[in-house]
Amino acid sequence: MIGSLMMCVSVVILLIGMLAGVAMGIEQNFALEPAHAHLNLVGGVLLFLFGLYYRLFPAAGQSALATVQGWLHIVGGILFPLGVAVVILKGDSYIALPILGSLIVIVATALFAVIVFRTSTSKA
Repeated sequence: MIGSLMMCVSVVILLIGMLAGVAMGIEQNFALEPAHAHLNLVGGVLLFLFGLYYRLFPAAGQSALATVQGWLHIVGGILFPLGVAVVILKGDSYIALPILGSLIVIVATALFAVIVFRTSTSKA
């Protein structure tokens, strides 16, 4: 089920994000703070919440649309903050990476909204 996969991936991403935060603190270099924040929130927290929804409403998580949504969010939730980090470290010539990642996350979130509305209206 995609919900379980999303939750497992999210905790790995969250641990990586937290370790990155600790490393920034130790070095007292917070240049990558925006990438760290997006990794934790978009890749960790949001991905976990979406996966949790699919676990709470198994029928919603078993649809093909949920699988597409889950994989899109996994890819976008990694690419977006990674792209932010690359832009910070290498410059604006890499701006396409976070833009693409953010657009993927937006599409995944829009698909999730469709799934939630379909699920909530089918239960009423």
